[in-house]
Amino acid sequence: MIAQTLGLEMVLLRDKREVDGCVHEYLLRKKLEPLDFMEVRVAVVGNVDAGKSTLLGVLTHGELDNGRGHARQKLFRHKHEMESGRTSSVGNDILGFDATGKVVNKPEHGNLDWVRICEESAKVITFIDLAGHEKYLKTTVFGMTGHAPDFAMLMVGSNAGVIGMTKEHLGLALALNVPVFVVVTKIDMCPPNVLAETLKLLTRILKSPGCRKIPVMVQNQDDVIVSAMNFTSERMCPIFQVSNVSGENLPLLQTFMNLLSTRLKSLPAAPAEFQIDDTFSVPGVGTVVSGTLLQGSIRINDVLMLGPDALGNFQPIAVKSIHRKRMPVKEVRGGQTASFALKKIKRSTIRKGMVMVSPKIEPKACWEFESEVLVLHHPTTISVRYQAMVHVGSVRQTATIVHMTKEHLRTGDKCNVRFRFIKNPEYLKTDMKMVFREGRTKAIGSIIKLHPHVSAVAQNTRQQRAQKKAMEANHQVNPANEPQKPSKKSKRDVSNDMSNTNDVSNTNDVSITNNNIQPVVEARVNSPSAVAVES
Repeated sequence: MIAQTLGLEMVLLRDKREVDGCVHEYLLRKKLEPLDFMEVRVAVVGNVDAGKSTLLGVLTHGELDNGRGHARQKLFRHKHEMESGRTSSVGNDILGFDATGKVVNKPEHGNLDWVRICEESAKVITFIDLAGHEKYLKTTVFGMTGHAPDFAMLMVGSNAGVIGMTKEHLGLALALNVPVFVVVTKIDMCPPNVLAETLKLLTRILKSPGCRKIPVMVQNQDDVIVSAMNFTSERMCPIFQVSNVSGENLPLLQTFMNLLSTRLKSLPAAPAEFQIDDTFSVPGVGTVVSGTLLQGSIRINDVLMLGPDALGNFQPIAVKSIHRKRMPVKEVRGGQTASFALKKIKRSTIRKGMVMVSPKIEPKACWEFESEVLVLHHPTTISVRYQAMVHVGSVRQTATIVHMTKEHLRTGDKCNVRFRFIKNPEYLKTDMKMVFREGRTKAIGSIIKLHPHVSAVAQNTRQQRAQKKAMEANHQVNPANEPQKPSKKSKRDVSNDMSNTNDVSNTNDVSITNNNIQPVVEARVNSPSAVAVES
């Protein structure tokens, strides 16, 4: 009765017998508007061949694997992924739950109807399928930073153990403050002694000073409920042991997914802030951008500021239509992923890392920023003018160290570092988490200060072209070198000139004229005054 009055859905989770009586635990879920649902993003990480794509294929399509990778074939986006069996791009898959906690995914002819799933679901789990191979590490880091996951699901193959990129991905999730739970796969083919050794090593890593987690082996429904209730607030790390072939313990994992709640606050009254992680050109629609709305709300026909461009400017842009999970909607709120069709803009002018923000924010682009950095691993030393790739949100760009509070940085050192982007200015905010990497070198940190007043320095061809255009528009050309303006002529004079031109078109006068003009142009470009202005 109380739940109905408050507009909540109530589902019984478990009965608990005590000495003095019985305790009933219920799951209360707010009733949402039609075509609305709660969205939780889960990043799937782990070493190559750990069974990431296979598990997602089993969960989303409801069909067990045949032991030879049949389930993962439904998720691959590229031909080379199907041939090699390895994910190389960021994939997205959804798992829907209704108000009672039942899975609504029912593939029709092998394909999932995202619109039907979203219409029937009260909660949708968005899986961000990331690459496990070291060659695609930059893609994995971009998926962890740019897609703003609420949780990370670390996959470990029971037969292979904690090898390869497993520790790298675990450290990345901890550095970004993303809660982690572990799924140990392939328990149907793993000998008991090897499985026990894998769990022992995994437990030791989670308890180490670098992680400081409390590993909990999930064996039954009670463990699932306790883990879900204390997952985000405590240092608890649930460990599931599943098989994609026999389906063992998969219902426990699904129940745990149903109990997860989003961590990102919507802040509907705040100014809108949307980060772009991909761009498309759709025939008949135009330019489409996808990404995550960090705060505020956006409606159709809203005018936002898009940028920054190569010079750090923002331009107004109107939203033509909005889609969530391939379903048209009228509004999107903070914490949700969406795609926007934009009016009157080319795809070539938009890049990953740009933002669409409310004009109330008055956004400013930054060439330089200061961050508190901790070096996790570096084979030698880091000093001023060192360059590496910086990941901040959906921004992925090479930056140069211009100043440090220490003379040199080695593994384990911590200090304040000032960075400068080498290609484009970016829109940043303080307290954003940052990953600094180059090969095996990795450092983490958070932004503590921005420097929007620093002007651009021409370091690449794009900036040189933009600055050259601006200079040519303002540069006063010497009147002696200016070409004569054509005088107004009658139609008869114009026709006579055309006939005279046709008479001499077969002579060498044209080439001679071009040869005479070329030194004049070169002299103007290479003159000392022009060089002084460009420098």
